[in-house]
Amino acid sequence: MTRFGYTLMTEQSGPKELVRYAVEAERTGFDFEVSSDHYFPWLDTQGHSSYAWSMLGAVAHATERVDLMTYVTCPTVRYHPAVVAQKAATLGLLSDGRFTLGLGAGENLNEHVVGKRWPAVDERHAMLTEAVDIITELFTGDFLTYEGHHFRVDSARVWDVPDEPVQIGVAVSGEQSVGQFATLADHLITTEPKAGLLEQWDALRAEASLEPSRKIAQIPISWDPDADAAVRRAHEQFRWFGLGWPVNANLPTTESFTHASSFVRPDDVAQSIPCGPDLDAVVESVSTYWEAGFTDIAIVQIGDEKQQQFLDEAAGPLLEKLRAAAPSS
Repeated sequence: MTRFGYTLMTEQSGPKELVRYAVEAERTGFDFEVSSDHYFPWLDTQGHSSYAWSMLGAVAHATERVDLMTYVTCPTVRYHPAVVAQKAATLGLLSDGRFTLGLGAGENLNEHVVGKRWPAVDERHAMLTEAVDIITELFTGDFLTYEGHHFRVDSARVWDVPDEPVQIGVAVSGEQSVGQFATLADHLITTEPKAGLLEQWDALRAEASLEPSRKIAQIPISWDPDADAAVRRAHEQFRWFGLGWPVNANLPTTESFTHASSFVRPDDVAQSIPCGPDLDAVVESVSTYWEAGFTDIAIVQIGDEKQQQFLDEAAGPLLEKLRAAAPSS
């Protein structure tokens, strides 16, 4: 059965608002909630970027049923993987096992703040591989000393760990990263509905006699009773979305994103993001993901100013339509 999630966008809402939205999203019936983990928003017009881990701790306490996940955390530059293991294990305990650790190779926008160089993509993937190994070992609760090419761990131990280790999802973007992480991670995360990547992932896991995994995606929408206002808001806050991962991963500042997206027109955004009150159009866009084989799809409602109205008026009917249209198995 396809599961549908709600996105806690730290870049467009303050932390108290996000906790309130998380509670409302659970009440409305979403199956899971994912949180971005950024130091910067992509554009100044978004206006926020609180610390995801503090916010998720509050969400874990304020909710009861809904699954939680980082979408995604970079455990290589801004955070050392040993520290990520500790905070993920803590959140696993606070949530009573509802937390999944989503990991990725990161974006220069967030990682440059600690004053280190931004590695090339192959090096970032090698760093992420070591990080996954370290985190997985520390989730056992045993002492770990590790000497890798990119990271060292000196006699570390995570003292508070759940009985069942926190599961790990890894963001992949192509055949190379699928090959690297299909047998290291528990679940796949990606941004585009490419069936071939999911098939490659499943085949590699089957060859290694590993359990089938979740395939997790995210899709932005701009719901609004006023279609023109929906397009304006999506253009103001999400026009960077169409630049693509190779660009987005390497731009260092919100100013860079502003200039890089300056030629993106409102019509361009409207063609790639469902905008307005038509919930059937949202279902049609989301359907490309379950048709590709995704099991979990998180909705991003663009704009803090329409978030509560979306949850009050549109989210429930949208979930009904999505569940009626999605495959039952």
